[in-house]
Amino acid sequence: MKVFFKGSRPGKKVKVGRREFDLPILYFRDDAFAIFYTADVEKVRTLLPSDKLNPVVMWGKRALLGVACFNYIDTSIGPYGEVGVVVPAVYSKRKPLKLIPSLRETKNPNFGMVVLHLPVTNMIARDGGRGIWGYTKFVSEMKFDVTPEYMECRLSEKKKHILTVRVVRQGMMVRHKRPLSTFSVLDRKLIQTTIPQLGFARNCFFPKGSFLKLGDHQIAKELKKLNISKKPVLSRYYLERSGILPAGKVIEKNVGDLSGHKGENREGELIVEYLGK
Repeated sequence: MKVFFKGSRPGKKVKVGRREFDLPILYFRDDAFAIFYTADVEKVRTLLPSDKLNPVVMWGKRALLGVACFNYIDTSIGPYGEVGVVVPAVYSKRKPLKLIPSLRETKNPNFGMVVLHLPVTNMIARDGGRGIWGYTKFVSEMKFDVTPEYMECRLSEKKKHILTVRVVRQGMMVRHKRPLSTFSVLDRKLIQTTIPQLGFARNCFFPKGSFLKLGDHQIAKELKKLNISKKPVLSRYYLERSGILPAGKVIEKNVGDLSGHKGENREGELIVEYLGK
């Protein structure tokens, strides 16, 4: 039987500031879910750091925009929470076909998620993410509600509400062997990171009961300007998932800025409840 984490240890020691840990980072167990909407493609395009990054267009002039939530229960750097505001995109000189990239995902090696914002709940995750990958991380507060009916995350920064995501447990179950791919920027270099993952997920198209609510934080105000659709086009949650986060590779130099909101030097808060509302 093939062992997923085989060869990942011993890792390579890396140091960011005063913090040291091993690469790749290993993710053994988490609560993970995501929701996707459409948004104005031209407004989304202005947020991307390279002209070669093409937003995935679903129909008309509507591009995909997603929010993914992770309660990392057991990892090689300890537990923490993370929320990604992402734009699915294809790195290519030519514009890809509509809809097809969203169905193929990382079967196309040029497909990935441009990470606009990536708040986390502690400083080791923030400093490592920014220092090694250029991920747009800042420290925040997260409250997860994980119930038999739904999974929900409320994200805030010092009591300023950013967003709330709820994904109802519904949809078709699929085996996930495809890696997750991300695009980030470090020192004006565009980095693509391919993250092997393994697990089972349930996908639901045009889900009922799942939602995204935006708050009054500056990030929420910026997202509201993207003309996001009223209803989601896809929800996904994982019944189980493991992942391996390696260093990324530079695919383009002298790209635009993608540093995101930086926040303050402080520890955040992660609360997880299982009773529901």
